[in-house]
Amino acid sequence: MTDQPRPGVRAALSNRTIQMTLGAFAFIAAAAGTALAVQAPTSVAATDKAAIEKIVHDYILDHPEIIPQAIEKLQANRMSTTITDNRAALEKPYAGAWEGAANADVTVVEFFDYACGYCRASLPDLAKLVAGDAKVKVVYRELPILSEESSDAAKVSLLAAERGQYMAYHKAMYGAGRVTRDSIIAAAGKAGISKADAEAAIASSKYDAEIQSNIALAQKLQASGTPTFVIGGQVLNGAVGYDALQSGVAAARGK
Repeated sequence: MTDQPRPGVRAALSNRTIQMTLGAFAFIAAAAGTALAVQAPTSVAATDKAAIEKIVHDYILDHPEIIPQAIEKLQANRMSTTITDNRAALEKPYAGAWEGAANADVTVVEFFDYACGYCRASLPDLAKLVAGDAKVKVVYRELPILSEESSDAAKVSLLAAERGQYMAYHKAMYGAGRVTRDSIIAAAGKAGISKADAEAAIASSKYDAEIQSNIALAQKLQASGTPTFVIGGQVLNGAVGYDALQSGVAAARGK
């Protein structure tokens, strides 16, 4: 499952899903029409456009099972292309916002929010993955979409990334419980960041561009909430668990 974003952000993220669904129906018609044109007798292939459309229409009605199959395939193909086109932006961490192997053969990207309970639940799964695989890197991308305090926590997180204190803050923040101004300052202190520096980061606009870039990437990936993982050419939504993460790494490595 995933934690859902605030209404304004949710609308922007879901718009991509609507576009994909509409595109899928166009894909079904085009694919079926092409197949029939190739496989049908010459007399049928040469009929006018209306006749071909009727054949495609009837074929889809007779075989409705191809609709979810076609949508799934279309989404997977388009998503793989989207990931490939944006791989550099996805897999290049902000300063030290990563853990694992510096020279990894597979990079796992997590879009997360410190106010997300499912992200917190995924923390031990990611720790286990990194501990058990010496060739995996996890890149953390801030996606503060659940609350105003999420954005404050993300800004201090990016400050921690600049100072080489990222994972210390990351773990302290998730261990702090509810995300509040006080819990953010306390987590920063545990990571070695002073209250004054944490408050300055929260007040600064320095990190806004990075956060907006992450939101834009999430929209391209049709992320509907947090956590969202990107592994190889696929997107995994929600707290999918260690086994799914490991399988995703194995699939990416196999390709």
